[in-house]
Amino acid sequence: MAFEIKVPPFGESITECTVAQWLRTDGETVRQGEDIVLIDSEKASTEIQAEVTGTLRILTPNGTDVAVGAVIGVIEESDAVSETPATAPAAKPVVAPAAPAPAAAPPPPPPPPTPVEKPEEPEPAPPATAGDRGERRVPMTRLRRTIAERLLRARQETAMLTTFAEADMSAVMDMRRRLQETFVQRYGVKLGVMSVFVKAAVEALRAFPEVNASIDGNDIVYHDYYDISVAVSTDRGLVVPVIRDADKKSFADIEREIADLAARARENRLGLDELRGGTFTITNGGVFGSLLSTPLLNPPQVAILGMHAIEDRPVAVDGRVEIRPMMYLALSYDHRLIDGKDAVRFLLAIKQYVGEPERLILGL
Repeated sequence: MAFEIKVPPFGESITECTVAQWLRTDGETVRQGEDIVLIDSEKASTEIQAEVTGTLRILTPNGTDVAVGAVIGVIEESDAVSETPATAPAAKPVVAPAAPAPAAAPPPPPPPPTPVEKPEEPEPAPPATAGDRGERRVPMTRLRRTIAERLLRARQETAMLTTFAEADMSAVMDMRRRLQETFVQRYGVKLGVMSVFVKAAVEALRAFPEVNASIDGNDIVYHDYYDISVAVSTDRGLVVPVIRDADKKSFADIEREIADLAARARENRLGLDELRGGTFTITNGGVFGSLLSTPLLNPPQVAILGMHAIEDRPVAVDGRVEIRPMMYLALSYDHRLIDGKDAVRFLLAIKQYVGEPERLILGL
């Protein structure tokens, strides 16, 4: 009996996907529950498991665009492979009739050792010669195509501007040094910088609701909740999972959720519901050493906060020069909804909360 392998539904807005990679070869025996193929949608990658044990027959090759519900392969179930070793009944031994014992014979002489031939060493690949100018053409993955389309649309369909500020990270770094050991012992996760910025963003969004809104035609949609999207870089591209109801979560809750989302994003194990929505985005180019950038909007959101590398720089403090750990902040925003003065005030609010993180802990 043949069982069809179909492209699963990914949500109402997704009608087409791409067969990214078959994880097993045509004609190979696969076991029930094994991952057999990776499917790319415009928002995430999903592995499909074998529903039965049998022989895999691939109908659609890698890189093919297919509709949701399309049959891309079959598994031919057979009795020989349908039972796993754990559930197959043990074979009964066959008892042969006793035969008369043969007469004793002298033991055969020991064999002469056979010389083992040394395997031939493979010839090394010829070195590239000066002047080689090779090219490779590789089709974009569906996720990369979607990222490209969304970023281009963000440029073309929004009135995007960026404003900048510089935050003194001394208080945050000091808090992490003082509380890190206790924090890890109590919550089992490290106190990072991102949770501070998520909490700071929530408080700033309360004061400036337009930054937490979106535009739908001629309407402004105000969101009375705070779902913070956090950009995560993976080998397959940038994904932006969402921390739901960030205002109701503690620093430890946020740190645990960020770690979990990032790990599963890199393993292609995020569900579509974890990527939908979001009212405001935070991206941290500082983890790659970026000093300053202008992040692109994540439509239909109207603002995104860019974090950058923390570097020791000389700054003026009470009339004297001190070396402080500083971070450049960037807020890109849609000028159709957010005025420049409110964008600057929002960013300064973030800066103030980061400079006094105890206000976030005390809710001040």
